[in-house]
Amino acid sequence: MVASGRTLRSAITGLLYVAGVLAFFEGVARVAASSEAFLRRVAAEDDSSARLRWLKSRERRSHVAYFFDEYHRTRGWALKPGLADLRVFGGKRLSSNSRGIRGEAEHAIEAGPGRTRIVVLGDSFTFGEEVSDDETYASRIESLVPGAEVLNLGVHGYGHDQMLIYLREEGLRYRPDVVLLGFVHIDMPRNLLAFRDYAKPRFELVRGRLELRGSPVPDPQAMIDGEPWRSKLLDLLRMLRARLEERSGARERRMRAVTAAILDEMALAASAGGARPAFAYLPVEEELEQGDLTPTDRQRFFLEYCRTRRVSCLDLRPAFLAHAKGGRSLPIRGHWGSAEHRLAAEALRDGLREQGLLPP
Repeated sequence: MVASGRTLRSAITGLLYVAGVLAFFEGVARVAASSEAFLRRVAAEDDSSARLRWLKSRERRSHVAYFFDEYHRTRGWALKPGLADLRVFGGKRLSSNSRGIRGEAEHAIEAGPGRTRIVVLGDSFTFGEEVSDDETYASRIESLVPGAEVLNLGVHGYGHDQMLIYLREEGLRYRPDVVLLGFVHIDMPRNLLAFRDYAKPRFELVRGRLELRGSPVPDPQAMIDGEPWRSKLLDLLRMLRARLEERSGARERRMRAVTAAILDEMALAASAGGARPAFAYLPVEEELEQGDLTPTDRQRFFLEYCRTRRVSCLDLRPAFLAHAKGGRSLPIRGHWGSAEHRLAAEALRDGLREQGLLPP
């Protein structure tokens, strides 16, 4: 009896000691996480880093990322519907229709007779950050192709996972003839995240099948209210794990597997909805530097994916580099300008026609 009492006291003492140590490190972690300088040094491309940056920049403000965004329970954030000629990006114009699709045009469920309807998915390059509604490559395709009706479903900051959900929820209801994905390599890491510009859904690959996580997405105020109960020690450990996974290559391998599975599902969803899928590689930033056409690592991933799947694919990087060799400059930092959107629209028009996705 005495021995068992001593054992119990020893166990309780041990538990209290462990609890005290954890409380000490949690306190240190909370102090560290409150420092912007410390976060800049240790932050990785992971959920905790993104969430803490969002909290620092947004505090208790209700908007998600930009003032023209709104919270969305299944995608995290979306373009607000009903925007009318807002002045953004240094004087550019931004509008959205009643469904939150960029541009003023409303779209009937059925396309008119003799029209080719194209639904375009993508991130900020497709959405058209830094350009006006009529300067996006989606809008320019509509101008270049008689009889085309193009719906720009691009949203800044989206990963391919959010694009897939947007296609299922909204894009296919318009019964498109073509579903065009503007593939940008910087979107691939977003497919592993549950938080980026804001909280978002993501897919996990489980025994070869995609399983959705983090849906519905909590609203911003709920995220803020729950923050005091989240362990900052666990946040720091997750940042460390993300850095280790990146160095070992494990994160890159997982990212490529999930991305390929999402693209597969996107192609299947488009085909099941009666549309023909087409994936277009959009070159950005350092990929626009003049040089040879040797594929970058993630461009090589895209080309290999296209080679092994029966999906129409276009690579716009050669057209952009040929344009640059003609003496014209390209933006290797930030987003495309109006000229790059025009160049992309012309290359897409020609490529889609060659593959039989547009009338000659």
